[in-house]
Amino acid sequence: MMATRHQFTRIAGAAPTAAGSRALAEEVAVALSYNGATQAVMMATPADLEDFAYGFTLTEGIARLEEIESVLAVTTTRGVDLQIWLRPDADARLSARRRSMAGPVGCGLCGIDSLEEATRAARPIAPSPLVLTRDEVISAMRALPAHQPLHDATRAVHAAALWTRARGVIAAREDVGRHNALDKLAGAVARRGPAAHGAVLISSRVSIDLVQKVAAIGAPILIAASAPTAAAVAMAEAAGLTLVGLARADRFEVFTHPARIAAAEDVDVA
Repeated sequence: MMATRHQFTRIAGAAPTAAGSRALAEEVAVALSYNGATQAVMMATPADLEDFAYGFTLTEGIARLEEIESVLAVTTTRGVDLQIWLRPDADARLSARRRSMAGPVGCGLCGIDSLEEATRAARPIAPSPLVLTRDEVISAMRALPAHQPLHDATRAVHAAALWTRARGVIAAREDVGRHNALDKLAGAVARRGPAAHGAVLISSRVSIDLVQKVAAIGAPILIAASAPTAAAVAMAEAAGLTLVGLARADRFEVFTHPARIAAAEDVDVA
């Protein structure tokens, strides 16, 4: 597990001061280098880094899956260098999406050098027969905590998962950054197969860059624990993505394309 224990002193009201220890999430600098040149440096949890390399490359539109020749994670004294090698025909796309700065975990747009790039339209969602009942949406989000061991240990990381009706949660990734967790999921899903018949679950709020990434994954439904921004709703609507927010144990809110959420009797689960 990517956590280390640290000592602390607890001070709580009138209770006596107490010493203890707590597991804290690991966080290191991770460079994403393409064909020998660093494109981005993110602070991330040093787990599932090959998935991170694939997912970041795909969701940021740098290259397609078949254009990624190899990924090698090289540990250095200052962090991890993810050395990603692309086919020559991805060079133009790489140049257009050049990044050159370190991005803190709270910002998924750091390093983008134009307003057009930051607000680029999300990839349109392909037609999908997937329709979930209200109970399935709630059941999916109830399943997410069981796939968050690092969160249970540290209370300091986000999660992203892919849920299907047939198998429940089939892939889940955690990271100190919500964007990083989603990129890791994107990489894992892309290397396994299409996500057109599943819903993406996230433990965070929804901003436009998360909508862009889910659209790149290809899932038609995004279910989030917290609320979306107004810009995220507008982008999801335009992309054809069903956006569900504020998903709790007994309720949720559907912001876009509600036809994919139906009463139980209206859904054929055969």
